[in-house]
Amino acid sequence: MAMKSVRKKLYIEMKCLISFLTLLVLQCSTLNSSKTEFFSIQMPYLKPIHEESLYCVTKRLNSLKEIDIIQFEPNANEKTAHHMLIYGCATPGSNKPLFNCGSMNKIENQYGWPTYPCESGSQIIYSWAKNATHLILPKGVSFKVGGGNEIQWLVLQVHYSSVQYIPKAGDSSGVKIVYTEESQPKTAAVLFTSTRSGRIPSGSETWMDVACIFKDDDVIIHPFAFRVHTHALGRVVSGYKVENQGKTWTLLGKGDPQLPQMFYPTNNITMRKGDTLATRCTMVNDRDTAVWIGATKENEMCNFYLMYWVENRKLLSTKDCKSFGPPIYSWEGVFFGANLKNIPTDSNIL
Repeated sequence: MAMKSVRKKLYIEMKCLISFLTLLVLQCSTLNSSKTEFFSIQMPYLKPIHEESLYCVTKRLNSLKEIDIIQFEPNANEKTAHHMLIYGCATPGSNKPLFNCGSMNKIENQYGWPTYPCESGSQIIYSWAKNATHLILPKGVSFKVGGGNEIQWLVLQVHYSSVQYIPKAGDSSGVKIVYTEESQPKTAAVLFTSTRSGRIPSGSETWMDVACIFKDDDVIIHPFAFRVHTHALGRVVSGYKVENQGKTWTLLGKGDPQLPQMFYPTNNITMRKGDTLATRCTMVNDRDTAVWIGATKENEMCNFYLMYWVENRKLLSTKDCKSFGPPIYSWEGVFFGANLKNIPTDSNIL
């Protein structure tokens, strides 16, 4: 049994390495040749007092000049940062350059009462966890921000899992953003799924399902990367393109959320009106008590991020897809579910 376990671990690590090398080769072979510049958005040597706190810093963009973001280079350590997210906003959640954006468990008064990262026009354009590496978009693909675009602000959110390892000078976790002023022909965006609630009983394997049907006319998306995210109980996260109410299932991506949570390449497919994005997180709870969906490391999360591009600037009208999670919602549920058929038997297996 021990040898079998070692072989399985090696197999999973090899799959992860192959996926990383595949994306790296794709990026290196198609790296945008446009003249590039960069700026960084990072914490201002912050010294948070409490773990599980979330803070945001803002970066205002030039409303008269569009730029095309083509690369993200994270600078953070998983010992301190549970995750980092970069939101694109029409307006930020606060007019302060640094603000509390989710610290519901502990209030540090100098940073105000908690609010959302964005007041309006919220969309995630980048996410990081578990010491993931940089992300380079394929040639000709970019996130279009500033100018006449909806995104006029970038907001970096850092979730502090621990304050023990922060240097005396303070924390400077952040992301270097590489961009070009040369307009790229393909526009990038992110669609992510999550369970807004859900319970994982003690001693169980529980599936947390989400599904949403694409309803936009004349929008064809080209997924090119995916990322998975859970907390400690997650074992497998999988995402599928489903057609004809479940007659055809095509794997978009499947990953181990305990490995570096970077963006990995998807299978080369397209999605359009009538298709369903179906995602599943397989959770294994070996604790003595049930675990609920929530923001802290003692709770759980179930997220699947799908990064895609379109030929023009017309993106999906929806930016996220959510469900109520188990025991209420499931893929096969008729009244409180997606009523999907022919569910792959290996959706919970790497």
